Amino acid sequence: MRVEIGAFGVWRMAGGFTPELAREVEALGFGAIWLGGSPGGDLGIVETLLDATERITIATGIVNMWRDEAAIVARSYHRIEAKHPGRFLLGVGIGHREAIEHYQRPLDKMMEYLDGLDEAGVPREDVVLAALGPKALALAAERTAGAHPYLTTPRHTEYARGVMGPGPLLAPEHKVVLDTDPAQARSAGRAVVSRYLDRVNYRNNLLREGWSEADFADGGSDRLVDALVLHGTVESVAPRLVAHREAGADHVGIQVLGDDPIDAHRELAEALLG
Repeated sequence: MRVEIGAFGVWRMAGGFTPELAREVEALGFGAIWLGGSPGGDLGIVETLLDATERITIATGIVNMWRDEAAIVARSYHRIEAKHPGRFLLGVGIGHREAIEHYQRPLDKMMEYLDGLDEAGVPREDVVLAALGPKALALAAERTAGAHPYLTTPRHTEYARGVMGPGPLLAPEHKVVLDTDPAQARSAGRAVVSRYLDRVNYRNNLLREGWSEADFADGGSDRLVDALVLHGTVESVAPRLVAHREAGADHVGIQVLGDDPIDAHRELAEALLG
């Protein structure tokens, strides 16, 4: 893999990332910034954050294949790569079928889109694929630098590594709330997790991982929410993030929930990178 992302990064919706926050994250020593929420195909936010920083890699988590054609995204990739060589990782994926009016078979769409990026000269080693199930994970391993799973646990990471083999990048996202009040932390976590539990791709993946239909009721069982949104002190949360690495992840994108995450980023950086 050509782009360096280190062992841990910061994952946040693109609209919540400012140049100031990006510089702070870089100064803390994180290896990558992941921009969620389907950044637009012009990738303007990527360029803005690269302009504002010096070393850190910016990654998309992810550009939605249904919203932006491969040719458009490829042109944006080449513009950014020319200006900031080796600092951009293009994450792409199919998003959620519930939000798409014309939805073809997911694997067909992914292969067609990756073909388009190939034809437009985007190096495969600079692309990662949002992948959860076995076919998508295998495609990520074969056609891109690797996979960027979302809403998973270390159990899925172990499974994904088994499917993909030892070489490709595996960079899951995981949510965190640094709060020692379990009820308060679960409330914050459930508010986010509940948005995904009726979406087929995430629901099927969690069922495949061993969760039951009962775990999806009422916004998610405490057990499920606790697994998907780590909470407690930084001393209790950090080892559970490291568990992804022990299960086979190369990198973990940490999504701290809340409007002002920088204090949590500082604590996590000290525990994980210090």
